[in-house]
Amino acid sequence: MKSQIPIFEVMKFNFLLLIFLCSNPVFSQLGFCPGSKGDAIFHEDFGSGTSSGPQLPAGITTYKYVIGDPQDGEYTISDQISQNIGSWHSFLPKTTVSNGRALIVNASYTSGQFYRTEIQNLCENTTYEFSAFLMNIYDRTSLVCLDIDGGIPINVRFQIWDETDTVLLKEGNTGDISSTNSPVYKQYALTFQTEPGQGSVILKMFNNGIGGCGNDLAIDDIIFRSCGDLTKITSQGNDDPGIVVCEPDAPLSLTLTAIPDFSVYTQHAFQWQESSDNVDWQDIPGETNSDFTSPPLNSSRYYRVKVAEAAVNLINNLCSSASQAYFVNIVKTPEAPLSNGDTVICSDDVIPALSVQVEAGETVNWYDTEVGGNQIAAGTVTFTPDHQGSFYAEAVKVGFNCAGSIRTSVSLTINETPQVQNEVLQLCENGKMHLDAGVENMEYKWSTGEFSREIIISEQGNFSVVITTNAGCSVTKNFEIHAVDVAGIEAIISEENTVIIKPANTGEFEYSLDGVTFQLSNTFQLVPGGVYIAFMRDLQSCNTVSEEFPHIVVPKFITPNNDGYNDRFELKGVEYFTSSSIRIFNRYGKLLIAGKGQNFSWDGTFNDKDLPGTDYWYEINIEDYKRIKGHFSLKR
Repeated sequence: MKSQIPIFEVMKFNFLLLIFLCSNPVFSQLGFCPGSKGDAIFHEDFGSGTSSGPQLPAGITTYKYVIGDPQDGEYTISDQISQNIGSWHSFLPKTTVSNGRALIVNASYTSGQFYRTEIQNLCENTTYEFSAFLMNIYDRTSLVCLDIDGGIPINVRFQIWDETDTVLLKEGNTGDISSTNSPVYKQYALTFQTEPGQGSVILKMFNNGIGGCGNDLAIDDIIFRSCGDLTKITSQGNDDPGIVVCEPDAPLSLTLTAIPDFSVYTQHAFQWQESSDNVDWQDIPGETNSDFTSPPLNSSRYYRVKVAEAAVNLINNLCSSASQAYFVNIVKTPEAPLSNGDTVICSDDVIPALSVQVEAGETVNWYDTEVGGNQIAAGTVTFTPDHQGSFYAEAVKVGFNCAGSIRTSVSLTINETPQVQNEVLQLCENGKMHLDAGVENMEYKWSTGEFSREIIISEQGNFSVVITTNAGCSVTKNFEIHAVDVAGIEAIISEENTVIIKPANTGEFEYSLDGVTFQLSNTFQLVPGGVYIAFMRDLQSCNTVSEEFPHIVVPKFITPNNDGYNDRFELKGVEYFTSSSIRIFNRYGKLLIAGKGQNFSWDGTFNDKDLPGTDYWYEINIEDYKRIKGHFSLKR
């Protein structure tokens, strides 16, 4: 392959090409075996590995062997190209049979034979297929062959001669194989028939083109194999390639019929074969007809039929063809799944998946009962339940509608974990405190090293206890122990019927107005008027403070009907003060009654006569207290 072509060489090429095209005979058309193919009798794959060679034996080619990219009239055997000829494709695609080394040929300037080999061990009166992979290795995108668009195409002629090299049995022409932008292999084939008594042939390959820019090729996987009719097997008229039988429906006997398509053979000899693995085949003695009836079958078997034009050729696999295998698939009922173990967890654990093991080609369906019941999961060897209980795994063959195995029980047990709440507590100064784990009949392990349900502490800090059940479920309860908050009353707010005890310090406290009943809220609603004592203490009752205060509640109405409720206008709490006075007026400002606040009482009369139901006004004066004015209703 030259990188540049002088003008006189181009003219020489065009002249020779014109002579070639004018003198080229019409060759037999190439074609693959239309039927079934036997095992390879001859397979030249040119070896494997990254190094070049070895060179072909003497007599196979007149081209010169080189290591590296060959020039015109040279060849190499390698899996690497474009080592020093940059216009070739940079690699050989992995699309052949062997995907190894190839025969790399740089065409001579003179067209002619470049490959010859003898193929032996053939059978007489037998049709064969010859095939080979070819590729134009010139890279069209390199633009080196600018004078010839795409470079000179390769064109190869195949010839099959008898062993005497005097009788041409078959020949064929690939036609022009043009260059491509990326490397592409294409397989070509030629069928021929040996003559009576003939056991070998001679393969010849010719380069129909001439040397120049392009016309360089790679050849791989030269294969000879027998070619026979495409024979199908039917069973009772059914063309399916096999039959599936569930084990409970066995044993099974069936009749098979071989039907050749006459694409190659004109007459047929048969030999039925059987196999347990579709690899090793044995002849079935005496079964040489087109029909075959199997014995009762309890296990899977493969059947096929060898076909040849003459019975003598059935002895040799290289001289006959075979049908596709007919598979009698007796699907065995699976063994029960193997449990990976029952699972026991605690209630605060994440529920894990239950699992079983089955054989290859099997999967598992899960049920809620040992027999029948509801399917709760399908096609999986694992199952994650959402509650405790026993669950049942049934093995089934993937892809078959056959009965499943005996079910395997797998259980999940969920043991309850103790429920606890962490505590934040306060410790009295120089005091002691009981810490209680809070649940009975457990194992306890405190951070202090103690093992009882309760412990006594006398200092602040963080403490914890691990509580463990008899089933081994554990939980940790934490205690935060702080110094007790200091109780102190900053103010007491009395507004209408509401009392608010305002603390002097931040913290958590309890409050009371009677010293008996305490609450966490410092606000008291619907408190009648009177003199009270406000109590405030820390949550551990270490310290309690108190303060007396008046709570003045002025009635909003009176109903003097002697029913014992709101019969009089009275004011509670004024007795807390040294002196106080109350005056009541009608709407016109007329003073109806006046007196000291303590023990003041008015029943809605004036001069011993009942006053009408309406609003009346009051004025309350208390020493060292704000003046109170307002009105209330008298209802009759």
